[in-house]
Amino acid sequence: SVLAAEGAVLFLERVSPALEHVDSSSGSIGTAVNNAIAELVPVIADAPADDKTREAWLERLFEAHAADQIPYIERLADDWGELCASKEVASRWADRLLGITEMAFSQDKTLRGHFHGTTACLTALYRAARFDEIVALVPRDAIWSYKRWVAKALAAKGLRLEAIEYAEASRSPWASDRDIDAICEDALLASGMIEEAYERYSLGANRRATYLATFRAVADKYPHKPAATVLGDLVKTTPGDEGKWFAAAKDAGLYDEAIELAKRTPCDPKTLARAARDHVEEKPAFAIGAGLLALYWIGQGFGYDITSSHVLEAYRALMSAAESMGIGTETTARVREIAVTAPSPDRFLARVLGRELRL
Repeated sequence: SVLAAEGAVLFLERVSPALEHVDSSSGSIGTAVNNAIAELVPVIADAPADDKTREAWLERLFEAHAADQIPYIERLADDWGELCASKEVASRWADRLLGITEMAFSQDKTLRGHFHGTTACLTALYRAARFDEIVALVPRDAIWSYKRWVAKALAAKGLRLEAIEYAEASRSPWASDRDIDAICEDALLASGMIEEAYERYSLGANRRATYLATFRAVADKYPHKPAATVLGDLVKTTPGDEGKWFAAAKDAGLYDEAIELAKRTPCDPKTLARAARDHVEEKPAFAIGAGLLALYWIGQGFGYDITSSHVLEAYRALMSAAESMGIGTETTARVREIAVTAPSPDRFLARVLGRELRL
């Protein structure tokens, strides 16, 4: 594990210089680096290194962070307290960075300015449980990325309602609503106010990259809530995107709800086709519904890089399920109607399914 941590430090030292001349306009490189940092910080933090080794790692990482030009490893400062691995090491780093951080926050404009180690100082103070110093250090006009540590410090002191008030008062176009929601949610949960945490903050705090991941995050955090309730509350937050919650409903075993959602607004035809294929035997009625909707939305022109194989996958799955339920003839008639009435100018569905439907 110490060797793994050494490799992680070496990677973080080299990654930004290696990428600084590579086009990153899409943002995908930054996302990849952030994901790497999230994976590697625990490797470094949990390694059973002696003080001399850990101090050497921290020195190297701090120098790399200072030299970061793009910046790619800027968020490493958010994890500085964790990288210190102990209150004692974190306190030493806090003492080292405190003087310059105080200057960076100074009301004197001749002293005030950016310091790359400001967040590292705050996180080190937090890891060292020096909460009062954080509250005293960060001015009211600071940006949210610094003020968030005041909110966390207030909560850690047991002043959870004050932490929520502080975080709420910090909302602005430049502050992360999701981060504020998460801090407030944690404060309420720590106070045992579970229902209020759910009602006020859960849906915003647990937003993830996909609708399915968002549903799982909320459902896992609030296991006492029925899945149908969580799903319904989430659907209300995205009017016009009901179909995109299909996978979440299916994952929760809410098959009827999943079909109804996919009927209301477009749903990825590939997702629907896979759902039909995977449920032919166990849930044939659901497979029929998903397969028909896959064909319908393809016919309406939705879906990315849709090919004839996707059409045939959905068709064969739904017909297999229909035959098992003894409704093959009726289902064929419905597919024929979808194919014939589809507005696609090149009659894509009719061309692909022409032989099967005898069009």
